[in-house]
Amino acid sequence: MKKAILTIAIAVMGLTAAFAQDTTKRARRAMPKMTAEQRAEKATTRLEKQLSLTADQKTKIYAIELENAKKMEAWRSADQGDMKGKMKERKAAIDEQKAKIDGILTAEQKTKMDAFRAEAKEKGDKMRKGMGGRGKKDKAPVVSNPPAQG
Repeated sequence: MKKAILTIAIAVMGLTAAFAQDTTKRARRAMPKMTAEQRAEKATTRLEKQLSLTADQKTKIYAIELENAKKMEAWRSADQGDMKGKMKERKAAIDEQKAKIDGILTAEQKTKMDAFRAEAKEKGDKMRKGMGGRGKKDKAPVVSNPPAQG
C-alpha cells in the first residue's frame, strides 16, 4: 500500500512539473498604423536626438523623411506584382534619401550617422543569420573521421 501511494505521489509531482512549463509563445504587440507625417516626425526626432540637429537641419530632414515616407506608403499599397523591379527602385530611393540627408549634415554629424548606419547594418545581418536556419531541412552531420570504405 505504501509503495502504491509513493508511486502515485511521484507520478503526480512529475506530471505537475511537466505541465507547469509555459509552452505558449508571447503574442507580438501589434504595431500602430502611422501616417506618413507621423513616420517622418518620428524619424526626424530620432535623428535630432542622435545627431543634435539645428532647427534648420531639422526642417530640411523632416521634408526629406516626409517625401520618403509618402513614397514607401504608396509602394506598400501598390500591387505586389513585380517585386524585383520594385526592390531596385526602393534601393535607389533609399540611396537618394541618404545622399540628401548627408548633404545637410556637418562632418561630425556624418561621422555619427555612418556609425549608426554601420551598427544597424550589423544588427540586420545578425537578425538575418538567425532567421536563415529556420524552415530548412537539417543537413547530414559532418563527420570528421569518416569510416574507411572497404
